[in-house]
Amino acid sequence: MYEKDISRQEERELIRRAKECDSSAFARLYEHYYQNIYNYIYYRVPNASLAEDLTSDVFIKVLESIDSFTFRGLPFSAWLFRIAKNLVADYFRSHPGPVDLPLEEGVLPAEGGPSDIFERELTQQQLVRALNNLTEDQQQVIILRFVDGLSSNDVAQVLGKSEGAIKSLQHRALTSLNRILEEFS
Repeated sequence: MYEKDISRQEERELIRRAKECDSSAFARLYEHYYQNIYNYIYYRVPNASLAEDLTSDVFIKVLESIDSFTFRGLPFSAWLFRIAKNLVADYFRSHPGPVDLPLEEGVLPAEGGPSDIFERELTQQQLVRALNNLTEDQQQVIILRFVDGLSSNDVAQVLGKSEGAIKSLQHRALTSLNRILEEFS
């Protein structure tokens, strides 16, 4: 089993090795980023199965095009999230119409007793329903910032916006989420 945290220097070395077809280096990158990419997609698509499929597609695209990745001041994760964002957009272009976001499965493994699990699932269901009421940009900012834990700067790079625009979107999204969640109570 791999350790989760990797330094920027180790990440660069893993990318270099992955470009040379080192499968263990690619596996380490996959292990490190899989959950964050899955979480991002999970909150954007109708079900967990589709989220798993699209997450796999992200890493297939990464494997096919890692040679084209170059360090230009953007983190590797920004490139991954941009691929994920594009795949989700492609999915919705090819499947138009209203979509209900997932309510049936937890994103992370459940820990604790039955009451803890129930409370966590109820909270997640409320969050997913509330997110569905936000604009697409607001949803992406909330998911990237608070589910995946990216910095405002990293979110700006993923979404191709200024950091100020991200902070403004985040503020509006949190205000809207608060109002929506109060309505659910």
